[in-house]
Amino acid sequence: MKSSKKRIFYADLCFDVSEEVYEPAEDTFLVADELNQTVAEGETVLDVGTGCGILAIIASKKAKKVVATDINPHAVECAEENAEANRASSKVQVRLGDMFEPISETEKFNLIVFNAPYLPSTPSEYRSWKSRAWAGGSTGRKIINRFIKDAPNHLKTEGRILLVQSTLSNVKETVRKFRAMDLDAEVVAEKKEAFETIVVIQASHLSQQSI
Repeated sequence: MKSSKKRIFYADLCFDVSEEVYEPAEDTFLVADELNQTVAEGETVLDVGTGCGILAIIASKKAKKVVATDINPHAVECAEENAEANRASSKVQVRLGDMFEPISETEKFNLIVFNAPYLPSTPSEYRSWKSRAWAGGSTGRKIINRFIKDAPNHLKTEGRILLVQSTLSNVKETVRKFRAMDLDAEVVAEKKEAFETIVVIQASHLSQQSI
């Protein structure tokens, strides 16, 4: 029996989200709005942890090529179906794997986007496919720290990163770690919620700040 699906809309796009896949929420739409402004014509984009594919498909409106990865096989299937439904499958390539595992050492991108699992969690909360989309370990930083370490290896010299996280997982620490990787970082968008503020952090090579 097939799992039930929920239909989500963003602008003129429509996405079906199966019950095993993270449903786009305030954090998704916050970075989606930023993507609309930052993706330039002809760029290459990597969407890490794509979920239902919403960010990859939005990016494909201007990008030349979008690669989307997810550790969740249900998410990969969901993203592929949504790319087809939104006529983006010619630009969006969905790959199964943990973060950068499906990306070759030579692949580099103009933009890397990641709506990270950023909420503090217990090991038991990491067991389901859906919870892996938000469970960030005891401090909320387990996946964020891995991403910051590996992302620069796949970033073009003029490229930038958009990372979504919460103030519950220490935004200042993220900025510090990006700078330790020779990237400048700043909060470019934020949304206050009841017990947290969701932020979008942009990081880019220090040499690009004066351009």
